[in-house]
Amino acid sequence: MIEEEILTIEEVAKYLRVSERTVYDWAQKGEIPCGKIGTVWRFQKAEIERWVNSRLSNHHLGASYNAVQVESIISVDRVLFLEYETKRDALMALAANLATAPQVKNRQELAEEIIRREELMSTAIGRGIAIPHVRLSSVTDLVVSVGISRINILDFQALDDEPVRLLFMIAAAYNQHAYYLQTLSFFSARLKNKELRRSLLDSQTAEEAYRLLVRV
Repeated sequence: MIEEEILTIEEVAKYLRVSERTVYDWAQKGEIPCGKIGTVWRFQKAEIERWVNSRLSNHHLGASYNAVQVESIISVDRVLFLEYETKRDALMALAANLATAPQVKNRQELAEEIIRREELMSTAIGRGIAIPHVRLSSVTDLVVSVGISRINILDFQALDDEPVRLLFMIAAAYNQHAYYLQTLSFFSARLKNKELRRSLLDSQTAEEAYRLLVRV
């Protein structure tokens, strides 16, 4: 494993938005993929990403579907059609859109944290989907912007090597950990539906895409 693929406890804690003690306890109990170099825990970037995606995919969805009301976190004006070749440009455009939501109080912090998170570890989960997400003290309530790309975004480094076309950017308040995970899980599960993905990509207006997303 090369050095850039190895994360410290501190880096994993920042990525997962949990305490370093929590990561240490998971490592001690064997609940998270890791290894020791001497007496120091180290984590392989790709393994942590697979672990996170697996937890999202396998998360119990009953509570998520009951708790997540899509119409309360997405609006028509936060559905954006994108035509950017790079993930950075796509993420910056989507962050600028999300920053127009009244729940977001610090536009610059949102953009910086979204990019920092993406540099640490890709948020592409496969099937052409990316779910960039952050929890910030400058966000008052969970809110989402949706990006539908008209062209393939090739540099997301998804596990299945598929180009990204659908982006769901989530910003939550720092104290919304449970709802944040429910929302991540909700979209991860909902977008396994191939027909929904195809319909979103074929949608011609933001209103059309919005109706697809709020449909029960």
